[in-house]
Amino acid sequence: MSRAPRRLGPATLRAALAGLVLLAAYLPEPAAGTGDREPGRQAAARSDRARVLALMDRMTRKQKVGQLFVVEVAGRDAQDVSDEARAVNQRLYGVDTPAQVIAKYQPGGVIYFTTRNGDDNIGSPGQVATLSNGLQAAARALPGRIPLQISVDQEGGALVARFGAATGATQLPGNMALGAGALGAGGSAADARRSARLIGRELAAVGVTQDYAPVADVNVNPDNPVIGIRSVGADPALVSDLVAAQVRGYHRGGVSAVAKHFPGHGDTGVDSHFGLPEVTHSREQLEAIDLPPFRAAIAAGVDTIMTAHVVLPAIDPGVPATMSHKILTGLLRRELGFDGLIVTDALDMGGATETFPPDVAPVRALRAGADQLLIPPDLDTAYHAVLTAVRRGDISARRLDASVYRILLHKVRRGLFADPYVDAATAPRVMGAPAHRAAAQAITDRTTTLLANESGLLPLAPAPRRVLVAGWGATTTQALAAGLAARGATTQVLESGTTPTPTAVDDATTAARDADLVVVTTNNAYARDATTGEPTAAAAAQTELVRALLATGTPVVVVAVRNPYDVASFPEAPTVVDTYGYTAGQVESLVRVLYGEIDPAGRLPVAIPGPAGTGELYELGHGLGY
Repeated sequence: MSRAPRRLGPATLRAALAGLVLLAAYLPEPAAGTGDREPGRQAAARSDRARVLALMDRMTRKQKVGQLFVVEVAGRDAQDVSDEARAVNQRLYGVDTPAQVIAKYQPGGVIYFTTRNGDDNIGSPGQVATLSNGLQAAARALPGRIPLQISVDQEGGALVARFGAATGATQLPGNMALGAGALGAGGSAADARRSARLIGRELAAVGVTQDYAPVADVNVNPDNPVIGIRSVGADPALVSDLVAAQVRGYHRGGVSAVAKHFPGHGDTGVDSHFGLPEVTHSREQLEAIDLPPFRAAIAAGVDTIMTAHVVLPAIDPGVPATMSHKILTGLLRRELGFDGLIVTDALDMGGATETFPPDVAPVRALRAGADQLLIPPDLDTAYHAVLTAVRRGDISARRLDASVYRILLHKVRRGLFADPYVDAATAPRVMGAPAHRAAAQAITDRTTTLLANESGLLPLAPAPRRVLVAGWGATTTQALAAGLAARGATTQVLESGTTPTPTAVDDATTAARDADLVVVTTNNAYARDATTGEPTAAAAAQTELVRALLATGTPVVVVAVRNPYDVASFPEAPTVVDTYGYTAGQVESLVRVLYGEIDPAGRLPVAIPGPAGTGELYELGHGLGY
């Protein structure tokens, strides 16, 4: 039996028309010809969009505003938390548990930390997976059943890695180490892609859906206090290649990627966690240095771009990029053509709070073009400020819907609506898997750089010798000494911290005179005071230690275990090695290089400045082999 065609009433027609108008407003036109080549993909995209529009039609204004926020929660379980975590949740949100935070604000996302404001989300792999499932269950119990985006900062390396060695996670080298490896003989972006894929696999196994990585900043300022080895290096082309590779790697690993910090944080002398830096690049410098990695990330299909709390006078004088319509909407959206998510850097950082009160910053960021508001200093204030701004029309309903649409479409495309849960029993077998650790060590072994070997001290012959291990890092010096001892050395460790005291320097020099070899580690021995331009107290003290050890006449190997610029503080050092980090794998690679078990294959991804007026001490790409 045939049926008469269904007639659509006026209300239905109006709703359908509104949906089409909404869709046209939010989405870019498809590239010419793509519909003919990829009809299946186009049909899937239309289905995803229709699903999001239908969901938005049922959402309340409060639900939509909640989706804009990415929040922190305290505790290692969604329902059952320690007294300390309960106190933190009460202080921040007026509730006891992470699940109650989700129920109260219905946020779009959560970010995991180890210890921050009393937060403590990350323990064992199985525990984190259980927490993720509990948070997703809390979100799915709310109207709309909207899953969470669960994020973390896991950049690789020793600086910004919330899943540290104690959690069982595989420790991959950081960005600058990867840059050094890519510049080495036979190097390429392949290791960067593999590294990101491994990190992605392990994060996905514990329910993390998004990694706030890769860092796309080009570190052209040796005095940069916050980026440094978090950047691939100083060559925009190299940074672009590795950023694109990492975006693809994270996606292959099962998590979405976030390129940060737009429009570039690589030439700053102030840490935006504590103040508001200014990037004085001209528009031409911006195009040549800062923007290429973000263009490469967009071309590689990056899902999200994070803003920087920096002022860029060439585009918008006096306004932090996070709150700048000219930068987020004008530059990123219109000029670079990015149609994915824009997430702010944490709104409780000094670069945001120094300029805007907690009820102003989130509204300004949204009006500028941001979609997601990361960790406002007072969530209740921020939430109600945005809600009030929408009610008053300071933020239009269309503007709100545009961000909510992008957030929900992202979750649909990442498969979160289909199944946001993970297998907690499997997580421990994935995170830190032997194959992952072996791959990480192989990648790391290609990154260590030999800067200077004037007296031919290296490689060391495997023979008994008395070795003094001095300098920075209690764990680092002990691990280094253990590696040397395993190869026949008799070791003494005199760890002197970030700022060696005169007594520590005297003790080290005394011990050095009785040793056959000294290996001394430095960490930011080139750091400069942002106001005076003079070495910081810590840098000056580390430099004094190195020079005192060199003066003993005992052979000395200086190892910069963080920024490679340290050698500029003691250019007379005849034997210098850079590791770009101090994970256990990087210390192991260092020992292997010292004994010639592997070639020092890494090459400098930055230039090392010489004394004022003398040019470069070491040029980008420099490195010695055996």
